[in-house]
Amino acid sequence: MDVRRVVEVWNPTGKCSGTGYLVAERLVLTALHNVLGRGVLEVRRLGSEELTWATAEVLWPEIPPDLEREPQADGALIRITDPGWRPPPGGEPVRWGRIDGSVVRDERLGCVAVGFPRAEARDGVRDTKEIRGHIETLTGLKSIGLITAYVDGVAVPSRPDERSRWAGASGAALFARGRLIGVVTTDRQRDYDADQLTAVSVVSLAARPGFAIAVKAAGGELVPEDITAVEPGRSRTAYDVDVPRGVNNLPEPPSPIFVGRAEAMAELERALAADSQTITQTVHGLGGVGKTTLALHYAHDHAGAYRLVWWIRADTPELIEAGFAALTLRLRGGEGADLTTAQAAEWAVGWLQTHPGWLLVFDNAAKPEDVHVWTGQLRASGRHLITSRYKRGWVCDPIALPVLDEEASLTLLSRLGGADDEDEARALADDLGHLPLALEQAGAFIAQTGITIAEYRDMLRRRPERTTDAAPGGSDPARTVARIWRITLDALQERDPRAVDILQIAAWYAPTGIPRALFAPLAEDPIDLAQLLGLLADYNMITLDRAGVGVHRLVQTVARTASEPGGDPHRDQARITAAYDLAAKLMLDKLPGDAAFGVAGWPTWRVLLPHVEALVDTEAPEDPGVDTAEINLILRQAGQFLLEQGKVSQATGYYSRSLAAASRMLGEDHPYTLGSRNNLAYAYMAAGDLGRAIPLFERTLEASVRVLGEDHPDTLRARNNLAGAYEKAGDARRAIPMWERTLEDFARVSGEDHPYTLSSRINLAGAYMAVGELGRAVPLFERTLEDSLRVLGEDHPYTLASRNNLAYAYMEAGDAGRVIPLWERTLEDSARVLGADHPTTLVSANNLAGAYMMVGDLGRAIPMWERTLADRVRVLGEDHPETLSSGSNLAGAYRLAGDLGRAIRLYEQTLADCLRVLGEDHPTTRNVRELLSVARAQEP
Repeated sequence: MDVRRVVEVWNPTGKCSGTGYLVAERLVLTALHNVLGRGVLEVRRLGSEELTWATAEVLWPEIPPDLEREPQADGALIRITDPGWRPPPGGEPVRWGRIDGSVVRDERLGCVAVGFPRAEARDGVRDTKEIRGHIETLTGLKSIGLITAYVDGVAVPSRPDERSRWAGASGAALFARGRLIGVVTTDRQRDYDADQLTAVSVVSLAARPGFAIAVKAAGGELVPEDITAVEPGRSRTAYDVDVPRGVNNLPEPPSPIFVGRAEAMAELERALAADSQTITQTVHGLGGVGKTTLALHYAHDHAGAYRLVWWIRADTPELIEAGFAALTLRLRGGEGADLTTAQAAEWAVGWLQTHPGWLLVFDNAAKPEDVHVWTGQLRASGRHLITSRYKRGWVCDPIALPVLDEEASLTLLSRLGGADDEDEARALADDLGHLPLALEQAGAFIAQTGITIAEYRDMLRRRPERTTDAAPGGSDPARTVARIWRITLDALQERDPRAVDILQIAAWYAPTGIPRALFAPLAEDPIDLAQLLGLLADYNMITLDRAGVGVHRLVQTVARTASEPGGDPHRDQARITAAYDLAAKLMLDKLPGDAAFGVAGWPTWRVLLPHVEALVDTEAPEDPGVDTAEINLILRQAGQFLLEQGKVSQATGYYSRSLAAASRMLGEDHPYTLGSRNNLAYAYMAAGDLGRAIPLFERTLEASVRVLGEDHPDTLRARNNLAGAYEKAGDARRAIPMWERTLEDFARVSGEDHPYTLSSRINLAGAYMAVGELGRAVPLFERTLEDSLRVLGEDHPYTLASRNNLAYAYMEAGDAGRVIPLWERTLEDSARVLGADHPTTLVSANNLAGAYMMVGDLGRAIPMWERTLADRVRVLGEDHPETLSSGSNLAGAYRLAGDLGRAIRLYEQTLADCLRVLGEDHPTTRNVRELLSVARAQEP
């Protein structure tokens, strides 16, 4: 039997479908009842759903018999008339057969047919089935020319609730020992509780007038051969070999521990357990995520449900072909030894086409087209399960396999003997990004070597390249994280080397939410960039969503770690250093710039900050601890934004690194170094550390005058900042002359409307207010607010500060009617623009609470001060001067509310903190001491 000769038959007049068999190039043998009506018929070959139907007509019989009276006449020959018809290439002539019960020596004679049991409509569902069974020599042959074939079972049964299991298989050619012996006509399910098919024997048809003549005229030769036994020396065909259910070549799963995949396994089972049509299902994911393990566990668990389960390595086309050839050797034994690999693979495909009910697993397919070459030939025969790191181009909706969740990761480590410390195990799982292969590798290594999880984490941190490439004894040395990912990088390098460059650059940023725009300079245009990122996503090396690009953190660790000499060429030292430098340059080009005045750039800053932090917190590849010029610029700009956002400690750390880098690269007196020193002093002042801020400001001012001159903007800023430090230290009388001079110089050098001029005016007005000169302070604040609104806009921090300070001046002047509305608006705007935790917002909340207390509304003042104190402790720390002020304010509110016990306790705690942090003579310390005395004097 040649399965390529099987055709579908459609009768438009009768609206029925069936099966046929090409007995000559344009002649089809089928059941007569399929083509009754004598309209124009249509046929197409098995597996050629993409081709158009060919027209045909009934050639024989010319006068249809009465099938009720002559069921043995239920056969027909149809001629294909379509000029575009192309018969299958090659093949041997049809061999006809005759069964003679007197000469058949076996008690049972095996038989086979191929049909379409569920071809319900012309373009409906197609479900090709092999119908394999036997003919019993004593009961299977009827004297009137009918054959009863007992169906021994099919691997993928049709739905049992249908009228007939074999609807659509009528007309299928029935073969025994390679000879065509009959045409399937009816299913005895309707009158017999068993799987039996009735076929008309070709001997019966040949005896009818015109049949043999029609076959011969079409180029065939109808000479039935007696079926006794297979001829000596005749090679077995794909249709003569059968296997017991459950035959497989499955390897053991790489790890016996299988956790956290219940949902993925259920999804895979649902996909492959659908109705009896052929199913192709792909599982894709990052290398090491467990695709092979999932496929192996499924295949082992369900091996008994398939006729055959065959595992094929699909890394390359050659390996796929070798996998099919190996199937031939399993099926044919020594008879297949003399075949070439290509011949053996072709034989295996032929066998699979005629023996449905199998599962083929294509593991680690590199390209969809490599697999489609084979699955296209097997579309109507069984199940295909494909694992791949590549997620595009499959004929199904692929199942995406994610990393494990935290619980499953800890369970895996625990079972491997590597979870002696749960906190360390949790941290290790995070370090490894919950990647199953990395967890297996780590757990087995820890168990084998007897080291602790903490020691393994230290190894991973210090020597990530060797650690991710260290295979535990007894395991596959090629199955390590580093080596598996190298295969993917090889494929990416072949497709487009720029994709590997992008991956190595992304390794230096945060693992999620990397803006695509960062990589734009590496592409020709937006389309080119989208294709490059799409290629990386297709190989599961990155994820893409609206937030940007994501990279698995362990991929990042490996990608930015140099390989040992002679190791991975994608990770040589020069390439990694170049990626780091380019990552810094790309980031620097995208930073919005001056964060103090560029409020419009703050949303961009918030998106980029996690990636800035990752970039500057990861040591440079060649010279750890030595920042480049680009990193120094990033540190300086990021420090400014962090300071504006109230993240004082982090800003101080960045400014300190920036100063060290500038001093090393440019020298102590370089203007850039002076600016870095000024920034660090300002951060110290913002943190309330005046003991370090003032000497640094004084040194910076002295050097700025000497190097830059009296009127340079940097000199003026240095003087402005030093005056501010003096004022914060309680020495407003010393600060006022400096601010007056600075304001005059800024107005002269930069202009009345320059932000620096406005800032100086705010500072000077604040100093006037600090010494009680409200008559000078209030008009200056009012003018500054008006100018800030005009020059900077409603939402600029200087505008918010101006409104806040003016309200404070009104409160000092006792003008409560104007204070409260101004501060309520300022608090609302600060929370909206700067955030609820920004120090400026907390100042506004603190001041508004004071205004409520001033008008006697303690019901609103106390809860607001309690929240402000808690927020300042959380955001600024317990020792920040503003936190200490909040404590004093809240204690005063308790005192006014008559709760002297709580007031005194809070005053005592605040005074102790002021003495420790600010010193005996600081104004805040003296004020708290006086208020504590007042409270104690009020005790009964």
